[in-house]
Amino acid sequence: MLVLEIASGLREEGYAIDLMSSGYDVAKRMGIIPQLEAVQYPISKIENVNERGERESEMNYDLFRRFQKGRLLALMRGDLERELHTALSDDVEIRYELTIDDIQQCDSSVTVLLSDGTREHGALLVGADGIHSRVRELAFGDEREFLRYLGYHTGAFIFEDEAVYRRLDGTFKNLTVPNRTIGCYPLRDGKLATFFVHRTPVRERPDDIRTALRRTYGGLDWVIPDILDHCDDVDNIYYDQVAQIEMPRWTWGRVTLVGDACQAVSLLAGQGASLAMGGAYVLAHELRQDGPIEETLAKYEAHMQPEIEKKQAAGRRAAKWLFPPSQHHITVRNIALKATQFPGGAHLLKPILESGTESVVEGL
Repeated sequence: MLVLEIASGLREEGYAIDLMSSGYDVAKRMGIIPQLEAVQYPISKIENVNERGERESEMNYDLFRRFQKGRLLALMRGDLERELHTALSDDVEIRYELTIDDIQQCDSSVTVLLSDGTREHGALLVGADGIHSRVRELAFGDEREFLRYLGYHTGAFIFEDEAVYRRLDGTFKNLTVPNRTIGCYPLRDGKLATFFVHRTPVRERPDDIRTALRRTYGGLDWVIPDILDHCDDVDNIYYDQVAQIEMPRWTWGRVTLVGDACQAVSLLAGQGASLAMGGAYVLAHELRQDGPIEETLAKYEAHMQPEIEKKQAAGRRAAKWLFPPSQHHITVRNIALKATQFPGGAHLLKPILESGTESVVEGL
């Protein structure tokens, strides 16, 4: 198997993710749960604070774990990628800093022209290259035909600041004002991670993301000025649209897609990594059945599509809860979160907590 990767190596940028349901089940079948448990972050709560850093409400993270029946790991994206990379078999070859420039196929094979001028041949091409997939563009058409912009931009980076680290006091904290949210949380070795989400009608990503972050969040207090001071210190800042990919078909002959390339649910729905792992497992399961390629890929799509559509719809419904557009919405959210601290109050979050419990690999 040959894997082509546009990056120069394993990537550390990105933010914390929840590995649950499908992703957890796949990791368990791979036998890497112990390795992932060793690098997880045992988050107990997420605090929502005001611009003075005062707690206004909190999310009890154990509620998520209970709804997931313990099948939940909080990981940095880079840690998950590293453990998956370590688990690869020796017959997998990875070539970095390459993209695909052209795809040609016949009844029995597919040929790709690579950015270094070489050509490779195989029985199947799987595009697992994210929401801005080059394989999808070559095989199915322009991104604008499939990308559903949800009205937000997001960013994230990892930095070091002893003063900010102390002020977090070991807790994941969010500051939310109308249409803007910033989260900051401590990592190992004195590092910190932050993420930004803000509403904007402008779909296009800015040319200068550092200036865009300072302009959008520069008027806020708490630790925000200190965080923004590190924009120029870090080498890599993740920045993108918050969007979903909606496609009627994921397969063209011997080309198919997996993960965000065809089924992006967005950070509003979460579970992107878990669903990508689940989708890859379903595809591999169908390929192992050794049937006609057209039938195999059709079964993969039919298995995944209903669950993806459900997760995408749930994400769109959760937008106002996760990133409130007004002070009224923020107040209502805080009241609901406080109510969960009382007996029976957890039912208020049931629609959100239950939306990620289904596993696409169950029964396979």
